[in-house]
Parts: sequence; structure tokens; C-alpha cells
Amino acid sequence: MIGHPAPAFAMDCDDGAASLDDYRGKTLVLYFYPKDDTSGCTSQAKAFRDHFAEYQAAGIEILGISKDSVASHARFRAKHQLPFRLGSDPDGTACEAYGVWKQKSMYGRQYMGIERSTFLIDKDGVVRAEWRKVKVTDHVDEVLKAARAL
Repeated sequence: MIGHPAPAFAMDCDDGAASLDDYRGKTLVLYFYPKDDTSGCTSQAKAFRDHFAEYQAAGIEILGISKDSVASHARFRAKHQLPFRLGSDPDGTACEAYGVWKQKSMYGRQYMGIERSTFLIDKDGVVRAEWRKVKVTDHVDEVLKAARAL
């Protein structure tokens, strides 16, 4: 996917609609996460929140996506004071387009779910970096460093 145009997406957020076209001319960090208010997802969202001013100063936008509802996103954003948008992808269209809907396993049980992944999309809508199977620790710093290098 690196070096290719980012797949288009359109979805609802708790504050209106969002699409890839909304971010043309801007650098976008697009991150997919499994579920609002779970431990890893909360840690990741709070890390982006805590570094949000640095991202803004560098002219970088952040959009998180999961299959959770708009109402769930609104509660999650309010509870953790998240300053960036969260997109709702209930039918998994964006998840499929970005290849993050994967078979996973936990405690020997197989199921389908979102693989925690981040994509760095440049001002022209081209994917410049991607991180799959993201581990939350230090991830936000790594993404910021890569985004600043564009």
C-alpha cells in the first residue's frame, strides 16, 4: 500500500461526516483500532491525545476508525477528552479497503476483528507509511517522527 493512493472512505463521526477528500492538502494519520473503551484502545487514544498539540503544530490531522457506533465514539471522546475525530465504520467498508479486518485469536478462540493499524497519508492522498499489528508503547512518537519527515 505504501506509495499508492490511499483508499477512499466516507463515514460518520460524532461531529458530522468524514471522507478522505476532507483531508486533501493535509497530512493525515489514519488509525484503526478494535473497540472504544478497551484497555489498549484507550491507551492508544490517550497517547494521541497527549501528543495532539505536537501533531497540530506540525500540521498533521488524526482520525481514528473502528466499527463502533457514532454514539459510542461520542461517549469515548467525551470520557477521555479526545481532541481528534473518530469515524464509525459499522459495515467495515474502510476496514476492508485498508486490509485491517483480520482473523484474530484470543485464548484459543478464532474470530474476525480489526488489526490495530496506522497509515500515514500525505497531502496528495498517497500512503507514505503503515504500521500493522501496532503495539501502543512508543507508537505515537514513531508516527509523529515519520509524519514530520514528510
